[in-house]
Amino acid sequence: MNRTLFEQISQLRTEQANPRTVAMDEMSTEELLTLMNDEDQKIALAVRQEIPHIARAVDAITHAWRSGGRLIYVGAGTSGRLGILDAAECPPTFGVPPTLVRGIIAGGQAAVFAAQEGAEDDPTAGAEALASEAVTVCDVVCGISASGRTPFVIGALAYAKSCGTTTILVTTNERRQVESFCPSADIIIAPNVGPEIIAGSTRLKSGTAQKLILNMLSTAAMVRIGKTYRNIMIDVQPLSAKLRERACGIVMRIAGVDYDTASATLQQSGGNVKVALIMLLRKCDRTTAQTLLDAARGSVHFAVTLNNRAEQ
Repeated sequence: MNRTLFEQISQLRTEQANPRTVAMDEMSTEELLTLMNDEDQKIALAVRQEIPHIARAVDAITHAWRSGGRLIYVGAGTSGRLGILDAAECPPTFGVPPTLVRGIIAGGQAAVFAAQEGAEDDPTAGAEALASEAVTVCDVVCGISASGRTPFVIGALAYAKSCGTTTILVTTNERRQVESFCPSADIIIAPNVGPEIIAGSTRLKSGTAQKLILNMLSTAAMVRIGKTYRNIMIDVQPLSAKLRERACGIVMRIAGVDYDTASATLQQSGGNVKVALIMLLRKCDRTTAQTLLDAARGSVHFAVTLNNRAEQ
């Protein structure tokens, strides 16, 4: 037992009892679910208050990706699983390689499916996990910890900071308290979601807040590097018959052409949806379209819009 640790943990925002839910075990099922829903509605508003910090993090991730770096999530338990989930969804959603967004969880792959409770207590293991990823100054490491004091995450961020890597910490604890726990975090995102409906059960409101924030980090940064045109995903990798037809549909929809034109242009572009779109929207050949896309750093919007303006 460790009295100092006990006193530290008992003071965390994430460990406090929620006065609104003290009688939850006496409620009807509908009353309980309504109460849960009421508490959940506070989460998005709490996240909204953190948008200035989230924006800084998105800009850092965007810069890292444009510089050849990666986004690496690090967490334990629920937080680690959420990072792995977000990382796993990026390649099929945005057509990026699986190395661009990585997820590390305390306890390794086994912890994704079964709790490895003691794994989070070792800061050295966190540092070693980052060392095995060969992090560089081009990367961004994002720690995820509801309490903001998870030793595995703290150790990982300290190692990343020693490598000159930009570091982010997503937490639902009080900002000033987290700053003392984790001085290695360059950016702290700390929505105040209030106490959980079950004291200390951070898979609930804290987990939902973390999921919302990770959605914002990866999605907004993907938009910034040109993975969408307007609100349509355009970096489809046509590696199967289904995906080839999806790519054709995207070109038809955005460029306003028929199926045969879209299909022929995609063939001419080498199956690159972005290049095909620029060929049609700018009425140019593949080489010119690729040059415009490179100059616009992968953004079809800028390749089409800004170059059109320059010619006017």
